[in-house]
Amino acid sequence: QVQLVESGGGLVHAGGSLRLSCAVSISFSRCSAMGWYRQAPGKERDLVAPITTGGPTNYADSVKGRFTISRDNAKNTVYLQMNSLKPEDTAVYYCNCRIGGTQLYWGQGTQVTVSS
Repeated sequence: QVQLVESGGGLVHAGGSLRLSCAVSISFSRCSAMGWYRQAPGKERDLVAPITTGGPTNYADSVKGRFTISRDNAKNTVYLQMNSLKPEDTAVYYCNCRIGGTQLYWGQGTQVTVSS
């Protein structure tokens, strides 16, 4: 069983920053794909950015230039640094790990609330 635990969410004023963490119970190398997602109230879960092992990261246009993904392979942890936060960034943030073509695991999510 793969476990992912997100943390670091909270309440922040517009323009502020947060750093989210996603701790994975297995080695990253076992995840064929990983990503950060978010789900705002009443909306679908959207991809923020895939978590890649190399090359450029394709961030969603809405967060490009403000959010940055990093990873600590030794700790099996990925991070999402969020700067210049806006009220529209308010959502539950999730990370996931796909193993092979059929197994998809999600964390429980962490709430980010940005006040105006």
